[in-house]
Amino acid sequence: MTTFKKLSNLLSKYMDQTVYVAGVGVISAIGNNVAEHLTSFERGEAGMADITLLDTIHRHKLPVAEVKLTDEQLIAITGPTTHNSRTALLSLIAAREALTDAAIPNLSSLRTGFVSANTVGGMDKSEDFFIEFLADNNKGKLKNVFDHECGSMTEIVADQLGITDFMTTISTACSSSANAVFYGTRLIKNDILDVVVAGGTDALTKFTLNGFNTLMILDKEFCKPFDEHREGLNLGEGAGYMVLVSDKVAKTLTKPLYCKLSGYNNSNDAYHQTASSPDGTGSYMAMKGALEKSGLKPSDISYINLHGTGTPNNDSAEGTAVKRLFDPVYPPMSSTKSFTGHTLGASGGIEAVFSALAIKHGIIYPNLRFETRMSDLPLEPERKFLKGQNIKHVMSNSFGFGGNCTSLIFSGI
Repeated sequence: MTTFKKLSNLLSKYMDQTVYVAGVGVISAIGNNVAEHLTSFERGEAGMADITLLDTIHRHKLPVAEVKLTDEQLIAITGPTTHNSRTALLSLIAAREALTDAAIPNLSSLRTGFVSANTVGGMDKSEDFFIEFLADNNKGKLKNVFDHECGSMTEIVADQLGITDFMTTISTACSSSANAVFYGTRLIKNDILDVVVAGGTDALTKFTLNGFNTLMILDKEFCKPFDEHREGLNLGEGAGYMVLVSDKVAKTLTKPLYCKLSGYNNSNDAYHQTASSPDGTGSYMAMKGALEKSGLKPSDISYINLHGTGTPNNDSAEGTAVKRLFDPVYPPMSSTKSFTGHTLGASGGIEAVFSALAIKHGIIYPNLRFETRMSDLPLEPERKFLKGQNIKHVMSNSFGFGGNCTSLIFSGI
């Protein structure tokens, strides 16, 4: 056998191996852990409310989905870190839950990585610095801007988790943490790592809220994704991570696995800096590519966790792409952002966790506040929380600014 054929066979062997989800962790406006999220979904309890923690001129004007813990309360859970940005604190809570849930024996002997996404970095602490600094340039704590960038959040949390083999940060707007899961899977398939904690985190900041308000895509009421009368999104915050493991590691675990990642694709239609193409080109390419990777047909999908931000542009574009791919028979679908708000860089990771839970528990999440089907599309999201469903394959969509679109497909084992 030639050297080329040997190399080709070796690469094929690794790329064909299955990557499993062994553990999950999440924190958002509807819960501080997985169990609380499941309870909130079943009770139909959304996390949107008046702003209470963020010091902003938009308080009592724009609803948001805040995690219901102050920074001090988060630190009481995590313990102090080298930089107590809310972004890092949320990340650490969810990542620790995922690792504890996975219960991997002898983790230190395995090649372990941390692939984390965020878009805001330590902006919350930087904003605190500039309030004092602008009033008096002899004041302000420089440590609040020292770890400002997105990558620092990943390094801080990886250090707290004791992960030193590999770490990297992904920041591709709202598809960021879906791409983190995508990338973590490829690291395992290429035999670079055995275990990857993958997902993302983002905290609410004045910078983010002001920026989205300037784009005029925030709803002054609670958002209603995929409704004919939708007016925009509600910003949220949180973190979601899953522990991905190789075949080799999966065989050592006694705790049941959640599912496997069977398909994934990232596409970019390069249509606009902040808008989706009206015909949903990027969304369609991402979903179609994920299906091809998984070897599944549209009719195999049991549930779609829609990107579903609630903006007129996003829902129309995503809906058009769903129609193009699934018409005339549509699987159940919904936007869980009707519960959590749009958590930006964390959304793909949080919704990946929800997808794994949907398979494990046989559930379909409701699309809160949906009333009227969009006039130009023959589809509508699920309105009720459904239990006891036969969920075999879940598609999770995460579509970001700049046309960066990612779809993940999770499948039962």
